[in-house]
Amino acid sequence: METWLAEVFEPALKLLAAVIVGALVGINRDLHGKPAGLRLCALVALGSGLITVITNEPRLGFADPSSVSRAIQGIVGGIGFLGAGVILHQSAGSRIRNLTTAATIWMSAALGIACGLGAWRTGGVAAILALIVLSLGARIDRALFGRFAGEDDLGPDNV
Repeated sequence: METWLAEVFEPALKLLAAVIVGALVGINRDLHGKPAGLRLCALVALGSGLITVITNEPRLGFADPSSVSRAIQGIVGGIGFLGAGVILHQSAGSRIRNLTTAATIWMSAALGIACGLGAWRTGGVAAILALIVLSLGARIDRALFGRFAGEDDLGPDNV
């Protein structure tokens, strides 16, 4: 009974952590009225964490380190396509929108991978840093570069 509980508890904890960090990043996007909010970021982190947990499971025959590495490569590549789908190019003024949203989706996947691997400290630090960048990044951009760039360069669409 103890073995079964341990086998269920550890992966469940990893997946729960992935959902939590993904949701935190997504909540930040929702609060700023950006696409890719809580549900998307939490699901991307959960899916990435799940694939990582499964490929790291010896009972399923995937415990070879190269299988974990290949799974992570697949996640990163696949999420890149998802992120590319949210990037919009407007021909008027050559503006590109939602780059931060695309990076947020990619970061959610990376956080899910970290949780799936059980890299708690690294994942926690990365989640905190991501939230700091998302919360303060636009203000810092405007403060530092607002003097040197025109309004077209640093409008709200480019953040």
